[in-house]
Amino acid sequence: MLNLISPRNFVKLFAVCFLSLVAVGVSAQDKTKTIGNKLRTGSSNTSFDAVKGRQVGIEMNAGKNPVQLLKLSFHTQNRSNDSIPFKVNVYQMAGKLPNEANLVKDEIKGYIKKYNNQDNHQLITVDISSYNVKVAGDIVVSIEFLETKTGSNIGFACGLFNGGTFHKDTEAEPWKKIPVVGVDFNVVVKKLK
Repeated sequence: MLNLISPRNFVKLFAVCFLSLVAVGVSAQDKTKTIGNKLRTGSSNTSFDAVKGRQVGIEMNAGKNPVQLLKLSFHTQNRSNDSIPFKVNVYQMAGKLPNEANLVKDEIKGYIKKYNNQDNHQLITVDISSYNVKVAGDIVVSIEFLETKTGSNIGFACGLFNGGTFHKDTEAEPWKKIPVVGVDFNVVVKKLK
């Protein structure tokens, strides 16, 4: 016996199929790319003590069209016996230095685990997708230490001649740049156009 679909059920089935195809088309357009420096695990060549308010970051080119920041990643070594809390900051470049206005409106927190002989180098990944940070052009992505840890000596994996490292030694200090060595921070971004 042949079962025929009623006109009403046919319209419902057609609507479901159409919406499914639209959803697949939209997800296919969610393109991501990685900006910043290549991640490396080897030895850490640049180190900073964890001092409340100190920031470490690099300049990244987000492109001329707006993107949404999704995930920050970097390799580090914590040579202290304490975990080190930090927050993520993003600044637009203003000439040769970052602008002072933080583009992140909420605190995006992460931490560097305490020293462990078995896990000397650690990959730090911070999910920032839910904070809806949208940028374009040249930006600086940095981490800011939230506590002072005496003798912390946080080492960052880095590379030579890859744009340099920006740092602020305290909240009140101006930005400075180490020109030759750049810490290996990178960010996965989603293209919005």
